[in-house]
Amino acid sequence: MTFRSSQGVFALLAIVTFAFWSVSVRAQDLDGREIVDRSERLLWGSTFQGELAMNVATPRWQRTLALRTWIERPRQSFIRILSPAKEAGIGSLRIGSEMWNYLPNIERTIKIPPSMMLQPWMGSDFTNDDLVKESSVVDDYIHRIVRTEPTGDAAAYVIEATPKPDAAVVWGKIVFWVRNTDFVPLREEFYSERGELVRVLTFSDVRSLDGRMVPTRWEMRPQDKPGNVTTVVLKSARYDQPIDPETFSQRNLQKP
Repeated sequence: MTFRSSQGVFALLAIVTFAFWSVSVRAQDLDGREIVDRSERLLWGSTFQGELAMNVATPRWQRTLALRTWIERPRQSFIRILSPAKEAGIGSLRIGSEMWNYLPNIERTIKIPPSMMLQPWMGSDFTNDDLVKESSVVDDYIHRIVRTEPTGDAAAYVIEATPKPDAAVVWGKIVFWVRNTDFVPLREEFYSERGELVRVLTFSDVRSLDGRMVPTRWEMRPQDKPGNVTTVVLKSARYDQPIDPETFSQRNLQKP
């Protein structure tokens, strides 16, 4: 090897070493809460407006709902079912800690008590709380990075979140897998207060929507119901755009 080529090799090694050192320093600057917060902001922005398809499948039946969603983090959320015709017009509204469902067939608005937030939303494996984001995985939990592990072509932070003492949540623990290169969420595991794994949410099919790379396919699988899976496919999204305040009102809820 000539002196000049040796210089080139050493220079390349220095660049690679510096790059890895830089990534390591940046990672050390982040704590578990910030990583989860960045992942949540990637998915939802400060505001989110989008259309989704939700497929609910069990060993005996399946159905698909078309949804339109508006979210203004962290306080307000609104969901409207577009199809099928039987459920079209049903809406769910959350303002702060309060939630209402509107049923157009009987022209009735029903307030959902806190005890019902973990009930299935429209027979799916997602809960009322999941769909309207009533509790905050950022503010209601204490986060700890437990390790990093390889996942495909990148590594992932593995973060354990346990409830704050005064938080009104029911999960005993949530474990997050977040890709360390771009904070894309990969997987979430939800545990009961007794430490039992209750359900697993996985994210895939990362694509560009409204200028950001996000997972567009989300699958929720309950661990006590083999064969059950609810799949959400993100069809369109607009991030960080103003939303008319009238959207988050009971008057709008009752306009299917």
